[in-house]
Amino acid sequence: MAMTTYEFEKPIADLEAKIAQLHEREAQGEDVGSEIRALDIELQQTRERIYHNLTPHQRVLIARHFDRPHSLDYIRALFERFVELHGDRQFRDDPALVCGFGFFQGRPVAIIGQQKGKDVKENVARNFGMMHPEGYRKALRVMKLADKFRRPIVIFVDTPGAYPGIGAEERGQADAIAHNIMEMFTLAVPILVMILGEGASGGALGIGVGDRVVMLENAWYSVISPEGCASILWRDAKMAPVAAENLKLTAPDLLELGVIDGVIPEPLGGAHRDPRVAIENVRLALEQLLEELTAIDPDALRQQRYAKYRAMGKVIEAANPASGKAAMVANRRNSPKSERPG
Repeated sequence: MAMTTYEFEKPIADLEAKIAQLHEREAQGEDVGSEIRALDIELQQTRERIYHNLTPHQRVLIARHFDRPHSLDYIRALFERFVELHGDRQFRDDPALVCGFGFFQGRPVAIIGQQKGKDVKENVARNFGMMHPEGYRKALRVMKLADKFRRPIVIFVDTPGAYPGIGAEERGQADAIAHNIMEMFTLAVPILVMILGEGASGGALGIGVGDRVVMLENAWYSVISPEGCASILWRDAKMAPVAAENLKLTAPDLLELGVIDGVIPEPLGGAHRDPRVAIENVRLALEQLLEELTAIDPDALRQQRYAKYRAMGKVIEAANPASGKAAMVANRRNSPKSERPG
């Protein structure tokens, strides 16, 4: 199956097609080696020019690519003896969430991951990675077990949002998300959150409270999708690129704002271009962060987690010299110089 190509990737696809044609001619005996070498150089330069200058919305598109590795790809590659647990003990199992226990380099851990599909049929089965309330309750059940048996928790986030259907709301979607956020602050074990692709709104936050939150280079994390934001503000989803620019949803933006703690590099063009490299980069990050977090005392861990989130999005009141009235000023975490009107 041919890989999906976005509009901004067309120059790359055109060069790849020309090179493929030249290789066919070479196989038939034609002397086209010099042409192939010249186009190979041009292709590499074009890739670097495009992928090193991606806009926020282009990163959003890469994060949504069908061939991008999802949670189960990382789980199968990185963890041994993974045993999946099912059901929330109240209603049913939620296939949009995979969770259970396994071993990472001999260390027992709990693993939780939102799972999308790689085609339409699988996406329908997984509800496009959009969890119902029973998914959040299933995740919390595993987290509580991890806390009881002192197992670090590794969480993979990849969702376009929590499922917004009537049934989900009737069964307590908002309560399930809020309850998870509250309970995750009480856990005495390390929580490592990795945003693999999309991290949208409460759908991500419901399993997103962590001692360390890191993102893949082309993932995005925001209170709303660019399309949703554009539909609300301009009543036009085509304004999504503008919304993406202003939402500050990319990994570099969020690292600068102090919302995340690190960025995991991807292969040039995205994780789907070379999944083995992406998985290896995640393994290295897991190794380092688990070693760091497991060395922290449980009480200190909870205190640091609480302080980490209390420090985000601080708001102070300052006098407005122009009007004499109180004005709200947003203060970026640990950066007094970054105060700006809110």
